[in-house]
Amino acid sequence: MGSINLDLIKEIDLLWEPVYPYLSQTVIEYYGRREGTLIEIGPFCGVIFELKKQGIGDSFVIAAFPPGLKNIFQEQARRHSPGSPVDVIETDPALEGMNENSADLVIFRGAFFFPSLFQVHWPAIHRVLKPNGVALVGGGFGKFTPREVITKIGKKSRDLNLQIGKVDRTAEDLREEIEGISVEATFEILTEGGLWVLMRKKAHP
Repeated sequence: MGSINLDLIKEIDLLWEPVYPYLSQTVIEYYGRREGTLIEIGPFCGVIFELKKQGIGDSFVIAAFPPGLKNIFQEQARRHSPGSPVDVIETDPALEGMNENSADLVIFRGAFFFPSLFQVHWPAIHRVLKPNGVALVGGGFGKFTPREVITKIGKKSRDLNLQIGKVDRTAEDLREEIEGISVEATFEILTEGGLWVLMRKKAHP
């Protein structure tokens, strides 16, 4: 895997802060609950702060990778909720060190678009999800973000993404990818407001 420019990651995460209140509405719609353990994984985190602010979830974790992002997210966590900041841990795409059946919701933004940096490890996401847990994996502004917000940051976001190594993916690409996954879960491809895969872990028989 390639190296990652941490300053670019920090810049794009901050750039997207105006999007998070709207993107969180998409997450809430698909999650469909108010309680639970919420985990946001990868380098493009931040919507979890908005979910916490809106009273969604009981416990909150950012599981950051590639290496070097932990301090950046700890700083953001203290800024967003100094009294009880979101926990930040360092892991990898295989979610090393994260407990089995520990998450009700996993959010993984930018998941498919930076293959030079990481690949989606579907068995790892399945492992950390509780039975009936939900993972929203993909990227985009979500279907509730106003056009004026998208227009304001769109060009800068594209430029930064390309510098980090973003590639284009299609729904057909994802369809082929998820057909090869052998885990006890259902998958749905969402194309409204970006390109996402909604994964629901099946309950124990």
